[in-house]
Amino acid sequence: MAKSKAAAKKVLQSYSIKGTNKVVKAGDCVLMRAQDPEKPPYVARIESIEIDGKKKNVIVNVRWYYRPEESIGGRRQFHGVKELFLSDHYDIQSADTIEGKCTVHSFKNYTKLESVGSEDYFCRFEYKAATGGFTPDRVAVYCKCEMPYNPDDLMVQCETCKDWFHPACLNMTTNQLKTIEHFICTDCLDDSKRKPRNGAKDSSSLETK
Repeated sequence: MAKSKAAAKKVLQSYSIKGTNKVVKAGDCVLMRAQDPEKPPYVARIESIEIDGKKKNVIVNVRWYYRPEESIGGRRQFHGVKELFLSDHYDIQSADTIEGKCTVHSFKNYTKLESVGSEDYFCRFEYKAATGGFTPDRVAVYCKCEMPYNPDDLMVQCETCKDWFHPACLNMTTNQLKTIEHFICTDCLDDSKRKPRNGAKDSSSLETK
């Protein structure tokens, strides 16, 4: 008796998220319902959209983003609240689990946003799920604490060396920073024997990020 041929899968160009007017396609980032309702939705990038030829179900081939707390090393001080890692973990999911659409920005573009919405995220690392390795494995560090930049934290730039510093690492508060017209770090002061020029009238020239 001849074997029946497996039903071929049909590739779709787009898919309308159920209960919304939003349409997603390959390359888009989506929020996918977690099994535990107490947990935030998972974030994934759609690689392709298909119809299962046998069951007629719409499925999506995805590449998962991991949150820092989901990685082997866990969340660290410099990880932003909206930071994600693009992993090498690929998966197949039912399109019914898609809750909404989101945007995963590059780190550079994220730091330029005037306001961050609930559907905005950023990614600066690729993550190997099996080993816990990252690409790139090194990034620029700042301040006395020598930590990578966290876009959620206020930092002030030294006018001489151009390095960036956290107020807490300078034993200062955010309000104290606002009273400084020009900031020069202690290392530069020691090198040049100059003193910082403090003033409370105008803080517009103080560059922060």
